[in-house]
Amino acid sequence: MNKNQKNIPGSHVTPLSTEQLKVINSFEDYLRRTRYSESTIKTYCDSLYQFLKFCGEKPLALLSNSDLHDFNTQYIIAKKLSASYQNQVLNAVKLFCKVQLGTQLNPELVKRPRRAKPLPNVLSQLEVKNIIESPKNTKHRMMLTLIYACGLRRSELLNLIPTDIQSNRKILLIRNSKGKKDRIVPISEALITLLRNYYKEYRPMKWLFEGQVRGVQYSAKSLESVLKQALQKAKIGKPVTLHWLRHSYATHLLERGTDLRYIQELLGHSSTKTTEIYTHVSTRSIQEIRSPFDDL
Repeated sequence: MNKNQKNIPGSHVTPLSTEQLKVINSFEDYLRRTRYSESTIKTYCDSLYQFLKFCGEKPLALLSNSDLHDFNTQYIIAKKLSASYQNQVLNAVKLFCKVQLGTQLNPELVKRPRRAKPLPNVLSQLEVKNIIESPKNTKHRMMLTLIYACGLRRSELLNLIPTDIQSNRKILLIRNSKGKKDRIVPISEALITLLRNYYKEYRPMKWLFEGQVRGVQYSAKSLESVLKQALQKAKIGKPVTLHWLRHSYATHLLERGTDLRYIQELLGHSSTKTTEIYTHVSTRSIQEIRSPFDDL
């Protein structure tokens, strides 16, 4: 096996040609040089891998849009994979074509699937309270609390360092989040007290939340496990994810009358259109509507 092949997901099943492996590794190097996030690098390389694997050993110079259409029909649709995965592949191939010259591919001409527009999943404040109070472990409780209290993404929580908590200004600094942007969110005196108590108990060395070994960042997998255990203890049967806590934070702010523009800033959204989706799940105005049934 090629020494580089071990880093390509699925390569142990159907090895790619030497040429294909080289271009994937070159593409990965490009993504890393241009400072794409590790999750995006993995996503794009996995997508490109699956596409090239589907095309067999066909020379890159001969790849065309018909190959992309066939991959879409015979792989994505045939396997009933999601529209988001289809878009993910197109994004990866589109960027790859900009970097890798000499192909006949033009993903711009490939029609994208219509995006589904599901509403965000939102918990009641009582459900959130039960979830974050379920863990007996201080660290576990603090992590879940901070995600909800500040509307954090999972990666944003795990990348926090102790100095990101600026208690004198009552703000939390979120560095280099999605889109390579920094932002600040307010933290209350009650939350600062909880954070101080947590810090005194664990004395983190580098990251605010560390695993069993000091100085080693808490893992995403372990954090998912913390939530799963909290849901079991709280007797909540819904398929709750960590992102539900972020959705609930935004929706509860909206229901309390917070301006949508402020919520956009707190969540780190680039466009108000992304934030506007919470207006569809907020019950603040809906509950004021009287059904004509009530007048019968």
